Order: sequence, then structure tokens, then C-alpha cells
Amino acid sequence: MGNRAFKYDKVLVKKFGKKIVTLRKQLNFTQEELAFKVNISTSYLSAIERGITDTTISTAKRLAKALDKNLGELFDF
Repeated sequence: MGNRAFKYDKVLVKKFGKKIVTLRKQLNFTQEELAFKVNISTSYLSAIERGITDTTISTAKRLAKALDKNLGELFDF
């Protein structure tokens, strides 16, 4: 069961990253601009967008605010 949960987490992280990319591009933000607004490094934002790293709830909340969305909208795949 633990293995299945891990695979689901990987899928969730990938979908979350794709959602961030989509919303960022809709607002015509570069990665650098969004990372600055969220107070994270560009490399960390890049890793989130590529779905290779998980993020914290507080970072997700700051991403939502910078993208003018509520937190739940970031998980609306």
C-alpha cells in the first residue's frame, strides 16, 4: 500500500506543477517574476513546475496569492 501512495503523490506533484505553469503563463509571468513574488528561488519554482519536488502548504498559499487564486484552485486539475 505504501508504494501505491507514493506513486499517487508523484502524480499529484506533477499535476500541481503543470497547474502552476499554466496559471503563470496565463498571467504572462516569467519564472523569475513569480519566484520573486512568492519569495522562493527560481530553481525551486522550476522544480515545482516540473513536478520533481513537493512543496509546503505555506509556499502553495503564497503561490495562490501571487497567481490571484485561492488555494483550492491550485488543486483543481
